[in-house]
Amino acid sequence: MAWLHVHYHSETLRMPVPMEVLLPQHVSKGAGKTIDPGPYPALYLLHGAGDDHTAWLRRTSIERYAEDLPLAVVMPAGHLGWYTDMAYGRDYFTFIAEELPAVCERMFPLSGARERRFIAGADMGGYGAMKAGLLASDTFGAVASISGAMDAVSLFERLDPQLAADIFGSKETLPGSVNDLFAAAEQAARTDGPRSALYISCGTGDVLYEENVRFKEHALKLGLPLTFDEGPGDRGGWAYRDACLERLLKWLPLRESGAV
Repeated sequence: MAWLHVHYHSETLRMPVPMEVLLPQHVSKGAGKTIDPGPYPALYLLHGAGDDHTAWLRRTSIERYAEDLPLAVVMPAGHLGWYTDMAYGRDYFTFIAEELPAVCERMFPLSGARERRFIAGADMGGYGAMKAGLLASDTFGAVASISGAMDAVSLFERLDPQLAADIFGSKETLPGSVNDLFAAAEQAARTDGPRSALYISCGTGDVLYEENVRFKEHALKLGLPLTFDEGPGDRGGWAYRDACLERLLKWLPLRESGAV
């Protein structure tokens, strides 16, 4: 695979933004065979609050897991915006749900079909990916959260008070808003359009395990298509995230999307 370091100016964020991109190479494989030149499905892989856009490459075997797949992997910088259109700050949700796919599809040989666009993340990135799957299901065919924050009200209480206010506004207006994943799941269940396939993985020793289980039960009760994966693991455990990432790539509907 080609590993590309990309820096471009985001009109949505009004600032330069870096991203790492893994892209299948169109090279000879002998006997006249070549790798499919695309357009490829794309996985947008979001980092957590304590990391940056290089974390997945530094901490996991994502390149090795993806090297035999006709799949591009895009890892953008999300800073500390929690992939949310901040109350006092920048529009990180619009960035990942609208601008980023459009920019990448202009730059690289990526498919523009929703069935071939996927988004996933861990921790903060898991929250952002799940919100994108629920509120932008016309953009992403499949989404996944690894050890993600599912309860925004609980999250508000864990964050630095000023940062929480900058991101979400007031705690009182958070329940039922677009930043409340439980409310977003209810909205997704009411829509007549396509629904994203949902995947949640969380270690049983993770402090976020209980809220992940509550969200799973809520989503399944609403009839949303959700796969739940659990196993031994604690918060921030990269060994767990790495193993989950390998399983996640096998779960992605690449065959159904026509990628393999």
